[in-house]
Amino acid sequence: MPRAAATKPRKEPTQARAQATVEAILAATKTVLVKDGYEAASTNRVAEVAGVSIGSLYQYFPSKAALLAELIQRHMSRMFEVLATTAQQGETSSIEEAARTVIRAVFAAHRVNPKLHRVLIEQMARLGTLEALETFEAQTQELIEQFLLSHRAELRPKNVKVAARVAVLSVRGVTLWTLLRSPEQLGDEEFIDEITDMVTRYLVEARPRRR
Repeated sequence: MPRAAATKPRKEPTQARAQATVEAILAATKTVLVKDGYEAASTNRVAEVAGVSIGSLYQYFPSKAALLAELIQRHMSRMFEVLATTAQQGETSSIEEAARTVIRAVFAAHRVNPKLHRVLIEQMARLGTLEALETFEAQTQELIEQFLLSHRAELRPKNVKVAARVAVLSVRGVTLWTLLRSPEQLGDEEFIDEITDMVTRYLVEARPRRR
């Protein structure tokens, strides 16, 4: 059985020059993945595009898989930051306003480079990086639960934990399907409005339909 590629960075950059090198390597990785795809990408090609030696790349990343794993981790961290910021602002927002803000922000983040995000999603299971997704989902679940608890009087579902789970999975499912099948809709405000309406109608007591 072939040995699995190492996905952990070899070392963390501590000096500004080293950090700049790592950022250049990761930026080059994005470029190569989008242009060539994961299968055709190579560490030699990434080093060439980054303008560094292959030895410099291997100081920090032992394999192509490690490069992708780092991009996946950063993607998850960025998504959590978006959600955390929205949740912090949500104390004074309605459920509908918060839902629209989250959906729009998540769509916007994926719209920046949909081809790259597609590669990241497709390779998660293969690289054994689903742990990052599970951690992200657990953190997201907790954030949404806390937000819904602060709006409990408005909620239709009685079980806040279940309500948060359904809302999170609904938005995630729509986001992934849209990214993989029709990424052009990530910037469609009418589409965002309809997803917001779907989530809000699940969470909130019956109300007049938005005009």
